[in-house]
Amino acid sequence: MSILSKEKLMTDRHIPEGTPFQRLVWSEIAKIPKGSVITYKQLAERVGKPRAYRAVAAACGANPTPGPIPCHRVIASDGSIGGYSGPGGIVAKRQLLEAEGVHIPQNRV
Repeated sequence: MSILSKEKLMTDRHIPEGTPFQRLVWSEIAKIPKGSVITYKQLAERVGKPRAYRAVAAACGANPTPGPIPCHRVIASDGSIGGYSGPGGIVAKRQLLEAEGVHIPQNRV
């Protein structure tokens, strides 16, 4: 088994139970560095399903562990904040992003 395969295996152990698609999305979200954001569309492209950005958004919303799987780092393509199913909703998402140095203008709800 290659080192890359071992690293992937280690990452997958920390991904919660879900559908195979959800787990794929959550695994990719876990790779987004602190202080960075990507769009739902970019995330869909990263998981090999470029037209499935709504399904990606649904997987983000179904994330049972919003802390370890930082779905707050995924935003809408127009630069707006998008949704957040974690405690506190989009207010908390904005606060989490601000704490990481990411500023989403208030007019971008």
